[in-house]
Amino acid sequence: MCKFAQNNEKTDNMEQAKWSENVILVDAGYLDRVAFDLTVNFERMINRPVPAADLCHWLDCVALDGGITPRANEIQAVFLYSRSTPGLRHFNPGSLKDELDGKAFRDNLGEFTLLSFPVEEVVSAEDFFIESLEHIVGAEEVKRVMVVADMETCGNRVKRVAGQAQEKDITLFAMEPLTGRGFNGEILGYSLMSALGIRGEELGG
Repeated sequence: MCKFAQNNEKTDNMEQAKWSENVILVDAGYLDRVAFDLTVNFERMINRPVPAADLCHWLDCVALDGGITPRANEIQAVFLYSRSTPGLRHFNPGSLKDELDGKAFRDNLGEFTLLSFPVEEVVSAEDFFIESLEHIVGAEEVKRVMVVADMETCGNRVKRVAGQAQEKDITLFAMEPLTGRGFNGEILGYSLMSALGIRGEELGG
């Protein structure tokens, strides 16, 4: 497991955040549900317990899928979560508020800084995610954005924001192939399988 250190970029207000060139925006509730579904299904297939997903390894996989290459990158991972569920139950570490918010770790891809924000009470979770995406994409200093959203519920809105972005490298992650313009598409399941420690040979492939 990676070693975390405190980072000075912690903020309670997204609008006050200082952005890096590379940002990973995550719907934490959706990500955790997908991880749970994969865990249940693969435990039946490979007939062994599947441990909690390695969060740092998963972030590495997402960054690589998003086009980041090993060097001294600065990468921010932003998790949006429900106040009623302030954690990732199927990841290690998983407490967004207590273990991860304002923390950072380094590896061969650079420094990852983790930030987490609860869904504001005055808006729906979907609206909050879209508003957050618009804010990040609109930040001049941001060049590359990787998005993990529930594409079944808000996919059209996410695609619309991506399509309207100017001079941004955007990658959308989903469980099914995506079509559209203005973004790259990647399969979310691949990075999660790797983070869960599921090997291809276990699947008979």
